[in-house]
Amino acid sequence: MNFISTRGGCPAVSFSDAVAQGLAPDGGLYLPETLPAIDAATLKKWEKLDYAALCEEFFALFADLPRAQLSAIVKSAYTRFDVPEIAPMKKLDEKTFVLELFHGPTLAFKDFALQLLGGLYEAQIKRTGRAINVLGATSGDTGAAAIHGLLGREGVRIFILYPDGRVSPLQERQMTCTGAANVYPLAIPGTFDDAQAALKDVFNDRAFKGQFNLSAINSINIARVLAQCVYYFFAYFRLPEAARANVEFVVPTGNFGNVLAGWMAARMGLPAKSFCVATNQNDILFRFFSTGVYELGPVKPSHAPSMDIQVASNFERFLYYVMQEDAAATKAAMEDFKKHGRFVMPGFKAGEYQFRASRADDADIVRLIKTVHEKSGYVADPHTACGFADLGPAKTSVVLSTAHPAKFPDVIASAIGDEVKSPALEKLKALPIVKHKIPAEKAAIEDFIRSSCR
Repeated sequence: MNFISTRGGCPAVSFSDAVAQGLAPDGGLYLPETLPAIDAATLKKWEKLDYAALCEEFFALFADLPRAQLSAIVKSAYTRFDVPEIAPMKKLDEKTFVLELFHGPTLAFKDFALQLLGGLYEAQIKRTGRAINVLGATSGDTGAAAIHGLLGREGVRIFILYPDGRVSPLQERQMTCTGAANVYPLAIPGTFDDAQAALKDVFNDRAFKGQFNLSAINSINIARVLAQCVYYFFAYFRLPEAARANVEFVVPTGNFGNVLAGWMAARMGLPAKSFCVATNQNDILFRFFSTGVYELGPVKPSHAPSMDIQVASNFERFLYYVMQEDAAATKAAMEDFKKHGRFVMPGFKAGEYQFRASRADDADIVRLIKTVHEKSGYVADPHTACGFADLGPAKTSVVLSTAHPAKFPDVIASAIGDEVKSPALEKLKALPIVKHKIPAEKAAIEDFIRSSCR
């Protein structure tokens, strides 16, 4: 299968090349040329598979790797999770289930894609004989998961931009206390959006990108989105038969990659009825799915820092599909948004495209953590708590739990009056922090990469 850019300005490429490039040369994002149709017979066959086997079957629809190599990469990716189910489902009541996605090495859902992407990069290095410099931006969890997906991989350096003082202390320690010589945490002033904008500027410098063999670890990389599609199928198969008829996946969302993966899975054949985009007080996506207006606002630091985002990079992939796969229209819309900070969806109707949205500010987050704990004994992290803001009473709700509550001890303690701890996180508190403070500017980032590659 070939992969094309949402902006239509460059030739189609293979899966391996799309993964290696990350961002398309024309500034667009890669998508499969056509989405495969996963029929009822295939779903029936997949239903009894364990997580790694399901992931392998799904990626076989897209990847150009030999099957034996793909199988080895997938199996290796899911050996560092602390429960055999990989993504266990917890039942809170007859209508509410929680899909726990925090059992990987960095206790966040990003591990599902980034453990796999590390193996794909390793295969690329073996195939080409050329080292890779991986560049990413994070609002909290992506950076740690990317780093831990690439630790011990030969031929890889990893540079992670993050907003200094705007991630949780334990999230920062996961990035800055590895002791690995090939890891460069880059603390920038400002917000995640500033980091992401600078990252895109670097990737759009095609000469620099080629010279240093840059690859993107963010969810602009199509492998990230495809890897996240898998756990939607896995979750659906673990619901009771009686609960499958009217399923809504409720997804805490900042950069739109996680919920986009579920929506793409539905376009392929996952029998999901709807998706709820659960935002925090940085609610650009809530406003869009309520009004059809996608408009920038100020980023407000919150109890759910991984969602402190205004420019959701995967929104472009969504636009491409709803604009009938018209690359020219998608490009024009994104350029107009970049220029004016505002985009209005023509003919928008609330509830269209299987999406609705909810919103939770900081006071709501504390209240929701407390309420869920009192009702069910379940402790939700601040991001997951946003998913409980507006559950549809007539639907079966599957709330995606995106991070371990121990990563946010102060908020959890204020909500339930008790601490939740993780031994892995406790160990980090004694280790020295190593980070590099630089401006969120293309020239400064490129200079740092140059000096680190000497």
